[in-house]
Amino acid sequence: MSAASIYMRRRLTNVLAMILSACATALGLLFLVWILLVTARNGLSAFHVSLFTKITAYADQGGLSNAIVGSLIMDLMALMICAPIGVLAGVYLAEYASRTRLGTTIRFLNDILLSAPSIVMGLFVYVIIVLPMSHLTNGGISFSGFAGSVALALIGLPVIVRTTDEMLHLVPGTLREAALSLGVPKWKLTVQILIRAASSGILTGVLLALARLAGETAPLLFTAFGNNFMTVHPLDEMASLPIAIYQYTNDPSPALHSIAWAGALLITIFVLTLSLITRFLFSRKKVTYE
Repeated sequence: MSAASIYMRRRLTNVLAMILSACATALGLLFLVWILLVTARNGLSAFHVSLFTKITAYADQGGLSNAIVGSLIMDLMALMICAPIGVLAGVYLAEYASRTRLGTTIRFLNDILLSAPSIVMGLFVYVIIVLPMSHLTNGGISFSGFAGSVALALIGLPVIVRTTDEMLHLVPGTLREAALSLGVPKWKLTVQILIRAASSGILTGVLLALARLAGETAPLLFTAFGNNFMTVHPLDEMASLPIAIYQYTNDPSPALHSIAWAGALLITIFVLTLSLITRFLFSRKKVTYE
């Protein structure tokens, strides 16, 4: 076979691969835009002041204020639990256990946890937190926002661990060699150089975890349970947007369906806005080393 025919075959293969890649990208974007348009079309009709001022106890004349507050509280509590642990675990895997048997085992278990169904996390937290608290308090405390936060933290933890590990592996090895050759201690290299160099990627992992937490419903049914009234105490049953959406979609009332669509749109706007703002800020940030 001549060189010209080999070159032509490779060009055709490349063009075919590019066409298939473009079609796959367009198909994914089509479904994404379709979902966003349907959510916006159905949710905007229920966007009014009462959505943010009234609670779910008022049924079809009500709003989602207690659910919004409850979701924010539980998501922030979950991030406070899983973000530090996840970042530290990812740093350990990337910098201290990269080629060890223990590191391989931890990565394998983390991947299993990453793919575990969220309802399993809810049942696990129900057994280790909800039931013991109910027995210790004679039923005074059972379902709670704290239990919901723990379940969400278990869901977000493997995402942050995996992302942190991968982002640190993307930092050039020459940066490590240069710092170590100057006598920089390993801990200082990790904290002041490597984590700063991978900070945008690590933050992206935290945002990915938050995006997953914001829409989780199943684990909250067994932990936070839900509440039709406003509460901010972490040991009380706590409302959340996913549970409110789930309850409203099971109701035959069209008005409640509209509020459910508005809640779904709120979650979508929250995740997209947070992601865009963070990416914009970090795209303008230049990492400097002292």
